[in-house]
Amino acid sequence: MILYNVTVNIDYAVHEEWLEWMKREHIPEVMATGLFTEPRMLRLMGDTEPGGITYSIQYLCKSMEDLQRYQSEHAPGLQAKHTQRYKDKFTAFRTVLEVVK
Repeated sequence: MILYNVTVNIDYAVHEEWLEWMKREHIPEVMATGLFTEPRMLRLMGDTEPGGITYSIQYLCKSMEDLQRYQSEHAPGLQAKHTQRYKDKFTAFRTVLEVVK
């Protein structure tokens, strides 16, 4: 299993609206691609960034091929939508991890 992690720091001014949009629209759109088996959304506790709240949005998929397909076919459009909506109100980075049992 592969875990695709998106870490986002979102500005306090738009935090509540962003959180609802992520739950109601963005995460369901990512899952609708059919390439992930499970989503998770976690909030960073403890040290916080000045000006924002940090979240980790995690998606599990069965293979690197599924992730690569998502990244080439779906991610550009979904990321552009997020950027247009929250321009200058967030920072984000992505990591890929292999689940080791």
